[in-house]
Amino acid sequence: MGRAVMVGRGPTGAGVLVLSVLIVLTAEGCRGQKGDGCGPSVLGPSSGTLSSLDNLRTYPSDTVCEWEITVPRGKRIHFRFALLDLGDSDCQVNYLRLYNGIGSKKTEIVKYCGLDQKVDELIESSGNQVTVQFRSVMHRSGRGFYLSYSTTEHSDLITCLNKGSDFPEAEFSKYCPAGCLTSTEKISGTTPNGYRESSPLCVAAIHAGAVSNAAGGKITVVSSTGIPHYEATLANNVTSTVGILSKNLFTFKTDGCSGTLGLESGGVLDSQLSVSSVWDWNSTAGEHVVWGKSGARLKKPGLPWAPSPSDRQQWLQVDFRREKRITAIVTTGSDRSEYQYFVKAYRVLFSKDGKEWHFYRETNSSQDKIFQGNVDYQDKVRNNFIPPIEARFVRINPTLWNQRIALKLELFGCVPGGGRAAGTKPFTTSGSGSTPPPAKTKHPPHLSEATHTPDIRNTTMPPHCGKDVVLMAVLVPVAVVVLTALILTVACVCHWRNKKKSAEGTYDIPYWDRTVWWKSMKQLLPSKMMETEDSVRYSTPEVSRLAGRSAVPRLHAEPAEYAQPLVSGVTTLGARSTFKPDEGPEPGYSDPDLYDAPIPPDVYHPYAEPLPSSGAEYATPIVVDMGCHLPSKVLNFMGSGPSPLLTWTDGSQSGGSVYDTPKNANGQTMPTQDLTYQVPQKVPPKPAG
Repeated sequence: MGRAVMVGRGPTGAGVLVLSVLIVLTAEGCRGQKGDGCGPSVLGPSSGTLSSLDNLRTYPSDTVCEWEITVPRGKRIHFRFALLDLGDSDCQVNYLRLYNGIGSKKTEIVKYCGLDQKVDELIESSGNQVTVQFRSVMHRSGRGFYLSYSTTEHSDLITCLNKGSDFPEAEFSKYCPAGCLTSTEKISGTTPNGYRESSPLCVAAIHAGAVSNAAGGKITVVSSTGIPHYEATLANNVTSTVGILSKNLFTFKTDGCSGTLGLESGGVLDSQLSVSSVWDWNSTAGEHVVWGKSGARLKKPGLPWAPSPSDRQQWLQVDFRREKRITAIVTTGSDRSEYQYFVKAYRVLFSKDGKEWHFYRETNSSQDKIFQGNVDYQDKVRNNFIPPIEARFVRINPTLWNQRIALKLELFGCVPGGGRAAGTKPFTTSGSGSTPPPAKTKHPPHLSEATHTPDIRNTTMPPHCGKDVVLMAVLVPVAVVVLTALILTVACVCHWRNKKKSAEGTYDIPYWDRTVWWKSMKQLLPSKMMETEDSVRYSTPEVSRLAGRSAVPRLHAEPAEYAQPLVSGVTTLGARSTFKPDEGPEPGYSDPDLYDAPIPPDVYHPYAEPLPSSGAEYATPIVVDMGCHLPSKVLNFMGSGPSPLLTWTDGSQSGGSVYDTPKNANGQTMPTQDLTYQVPQKVPPKPAG
């Protein structure tokens, strides 16, 4: 047995140490220290921290200290040095020794002496017990030593002085020992924004709630780009300082069980809050002022909760109506400058049934934990529960306050099993880094002490409304589905109607404009003379068949596969036309009549007929009046009987029509057996006399 010096950080800064003496005795065996040269140390069952006095300056002369460390049977211990700077005198009287075992049977592992020693490797024991001896005599320099230990399964053990900048990886995991609040190193930053890379990892992890100072634990660190400004906050008995721009920062990964549990948002009703008493009074203006339980919600404007008498018997209780896993609490005082009331320290009690209550205690401790509260009336202070609380009821019991008790709070956590509470959003870098208690032991053995239920005044305890919750859970999804289906149906009908109107209106042309539109379009589109069922085939021996026909051939416009001649007197041709441009009338050239000899059925020319080698380079365009406005002579020609046919000739003379035959360049008639086109010609007048 022996003394263990426990160290905390006061609210005035990161470097203020608060020492207390604690006798440590556990089932695993005795762990303790003795002598006058022992610095701040924490001896845990699986990890801890040892140091000499005054590491910031030269440690005192003529001192001695001895630590005895015991871990569970079957385990071994290893050590990692953060500082080893011993005096410059004789190594026989100025040294640090590590031994296997304790008592008279111990055997030496290693001995160190001298200034500024660098020990990078882990020093390992052969059993579960180790003795550490430190001795100093007269010396002029040397800051002493600072080391951490853990059981050997934690091969990634680091010291309390390792900074974020010591590890270049983007993400990594390390093991922090217990007792890193013995360090005097400062941190900058807060959760969830992150910590400056110059901050010690394990001290920042305690501030973030990733591990506890009493037990240490595994941390997972994520590095990212730094920010211009780091805030100063108080959390878990650690005060961070303001920091300036840095290249990188780091945060901690957690299990995500850190969502708000409904006080601030209103998820917890006023009927779920109970208080020991309420302070109320009448102002000089006759106004009734009440510091009621509804004001205990964090960030809610107005007066906080305050009890009528300010003593250690007052409390505020929250009933979650079902068991919750609670991982953190944030508190503040009055936000009115004229009422600078706040709670400086408090205890936390919890219960599953509202009858048997337990005070919260830290791991490896047999004493009720006193949480550090606020240091002013307006700033928020966070404390994490490591291990977390699993209970339905939670009570806050103020033990120290400024002027009088005044409190606002929010609780954080999730439903049991690790999931987040419904409607909550987790913090990025806060939460519990310790392993939760086993399922069969919902609370650690050291939380078994019970207290009697205090008398409850001004308390409302409504019945459990489970049936209403089940009914709402069924009706709300059904209503959402029905409403969604109705909205989709209306949207589809509107879309169909708009699409129908668009389709009808796109190509709809007024009746009185259709004929004019089609005629104007025909002037721009290429066309062919197409024969229909009523069209007449004209040939030289069968001209007489025209007399019995009353129908006329009609024009049928088709998209041309190849360039077509321009029509209706248009004299300009496209850039890719294969037809000869209109260069004016040539000697001896005359427009053909509308009625040309048809192409035999077995002959089809997909391209324009080439001209003879001696002819022009381009095909001659055929100009057709697309309006089909026939001259009066043609209308006479279309009459029945031989008489109209005879009056069609220019000479107005009787006799059959004469059809010309193609001629070559010399004017000679070409054979007619393979002719494709024949054009009717006028009968030249007979010379007089």
